[in-house]
Amino acid sequence: MSRHDPDIRLPLTGDGPLDPPAEWQRLRERCPMATAELPSGDKATYLTRYDDVKSLLSDARFSRPTATDNAARIAPDGAGGPAANGDTSLAIPDRGEPHQRWRRQVGKYLTAKRMTALRPGMVSIAESLVEDMVEHGQPADLKAAVGFPFPVYVICDLLGVPAEDRDRFSYWSDAFLNVSRYTTDETRAAHTELNQYMATLIAAKHTEPGEDLLSTLIAESAEEGEGLSDDQLLHTGVALLVAGHETTANMIGKMVSMLLADRTRWERLLADPSLVRTAVDEALRFDANLGFGLRRYLGEDVDLDGRILPGGTTVICSMPAANRDERVFADPDEMDLGRSPNPHLTFGAGPHSCLGQTLARSELQVVLDVLLRKLPTLHLAVPAQELQRVEGLLVGGLRTVPVGW
Repeated sequence: MSRHDPDIRLPLTGDGPLDPPAEWQRLRERCPMATAELPSGDKATYLTRYDDVKSLLSDARFSRPTATDNAARIAPDGAGGPAANGDTSLAIPDRGEPHQRWRRQVGKYLTAKRMTALRPGMVSIAESLVEDMVEHGQPADLKAAVGFPFPVYVICDLLGVPAEDRDRFSYWSDAFLNVSRYTTDETRAAHTELNQYMATLIAAKHTEPGEDLLSTLIAESAEEGEGLSDDQLLHTGVALLVAGHETTANMIGKMVSMLLADRTRWERLLADPSLVRTAVDEALRFDANLGFGLRRYLGEDVDLDGRILPGGTTVICSMPAANRDERVFADPDEMDLGRSPNPHLTFGAGPHSCLGQTLARSELQVVLDVLLRKLPTLHLAVPAQELQRVEGLLVGGLRTVPVGW
């Protein structure tokens, strides 16, 4: 970029923990391709319009930057976790036909049909966690009692992680997504520990396979001869674990907080539980605390709405800003629980869209349905404005979600 002074500095925040930054609307109207300064001090182009974000995310030529791309860094002083820095040691192919083949191999176990089969188990886990929360009394932290353990239990079951190891993953997952919370040494140590654990788990699956995803992928690799290597299995397991845990754990807390911040939303769902599916997607669209957005490194010039972004540019695609674009969504600042269609970009778009989005939707629907049935009088135990954002991670969330019932 030829400009020295940034238009904005990331991350942007709203007036309250659930509010969108006021800058988004201004940027969409007047500066949709802004120069942004990242926590590292590096600069990137920041996209906020729906069509621009969708166009770039859908472009198969570009994927997340690797450490060799000379892309703008998010984290300061190289302290970021692999997800923030772009770890070149990851064995998963990130573009082209090899990437699409990997998506096909793994994605067939994350289909809507597969999620339907897993749903009774998810319901059982959610009900047990809610019952435990109630037993310990109110007020309670919904994030700690339900939001954190639920998705990690589900993804651990999917991967075949022993139940007694489930609770080891919070720190590892946080460190993987670190921007500024942990030191470089802490991040590296956690990354090493997680990789060592997954390598040991995969070795055990070779010896004693189960009915889980990793065992199935190992068996397929042996039969077809063109399956995933152990390195690819390891990084597939790590990617699914981190993506399947941290983002959904935070989204559960944010979704419930948004619904309880305006009591009429919760009451509408109680009156019509059939809205749960559309309400989940609307919560995903309405979430203003999603994190930095998706980073892309342009290996060549790109024409975006008549403006040329030169090769070598790092772009931050702000999905939550795009999800509030009035050109696409009627009354974008209203949370419409029945909104349909709802083409939000929270899961990305195109060949690199979130592989586990069906799993994430299923988890959010199950948790919301269980809470509505079990705790119809659920309410926030503090004013919504007193909720506090998570800081220092690539993904956005709330520190705690105090509730009563």
